[in-house]
Amino acid sequence: MSIDFLPALRPERPAWNKGRIIGQKRPLLPKHVWSIRVRLEMADNRRDLALFNMAVDSKLRGCDLVCLKVRDVFAAGRVKERASVTQSKTGKPVRFEITETTRQSLECWIADPEMLGLEYLWPSRLHHSAHLSTRQYARILHEWVASIGLEPSLWHAFDAPDKGGADLQEDGQPEGGSASAGSY
Repeated sequence: MSIDFLPALRPERPAWNKGRIIGQKRPLLPKHVWSIRVRLEMADNRRDLALFNMAVDSKLRGCDLVCLKVRDVFAAGRVKERASVTQSKTGKPVRFEITETTRQSLECWIADPEMLGLEYLWPSRLHHSAHLSTRQYARILHEWVASIGLEPSLWHAFDAPDKGGADLQEDGQPEGGSASAGSY
């Protein structure tokens, strides 16, 4: 049998990224950051408010943000003014300041009964996982962006692969990478 007349195989479904915006996404502007922050405060959503504030302050990639432990930011009965975390991608330590607003939201979150005795700052609600996954974090970020009336596909939770730093920035300017809210 000759193979000259065999039909070409074609995929039956379209490519996963067909019609999607790819590449670096736009940074959130200061008015967007404040809109999200106010909505989270009004909803009394302690975890999401603390998570959002830490994303803005730390500028960590999403994978490093969700892996934060309580001891990384909390010592001697209070939230630290500065924290240091080793990045999983580069292996380099990163120091960042924790603002007063973020310290207050973290204190409320750590004092919450859900957090008693837990090691990770952002525990997963799934029993087989100790902390939030980056995928869960991306979904949360998309909810925040949609809540202020923006199109979530334009504001992405992951950096470009060779860029550093997290993406939520109050001044609206990328710092050390893109600007949306964490990565990988």
